Amino acid sequence: MELEPEDAPDLTPAEAREWQAARALLVDVRELDEWEAGRIAGAVHLPLSELADRWQELPDADQTVFVCRSGARSRAATDAFTAAGRAGCANLAGGCQGWVQAGLPFEGRVA
Repeated sequence: MELEPEDAPDLTPAEAREWQAARALLVDVRELDEWEAGRIAGAVHLPLSELADRWQELPDADQTVFVCRSGARSRAATDAFTAAGRAGCANLAGGCQGWVQAGLPFEGRVA
């Protein structure tokens, strides 16, 4: 059964941290200035504006969590990857803001 975009879950920051601990790939889709201001340790950076041209640079992963500032851009990336057939995708609900509010480790500040 193929997943529809709406089937890809929104994860709480705690759930996303659990996925990360289980070796999920975290993909930060914010722009470069946001990434340089601060990031979740271990995340890879691929701006949403470049995703269509550079998606093949992402390593294969059983689970992928897309991240942005608030969860909107990462939801778009999650939906696109799920619709394209990549299994195991999820969106970090609340984005980096929610991650920081949950007290999880963050390098720098949320821009």
